[in-house]
Amino acid sequence: MWDKIALILLIIGGINWGLVGIFEFDMVAWLFGGAASLLARTVYILVAISAVWCTTLLFRQSDELAISTEH
Repeated sequence: MWDKIALILLIIGGINWGLVGIFEFDMVAWLFGGAASLLARTVYILVAISAVWCTTLLFRQSDELAISTEH
């Protein structure tokens, strides 16, 4: 379950960075009242934690990943 949540947050972060790179539009900041707002910063922090979490996917055994995706 945590892997899926982390991946969803990374997808959101990746889409946001794509929007920033292509259109200079930060959707998270726009939705939550600016990049410095508490809610936007919370989203940024959660995306960063998700990135750290997902790095563990690189080092897990393939059988562990198969078991975790079945649930």
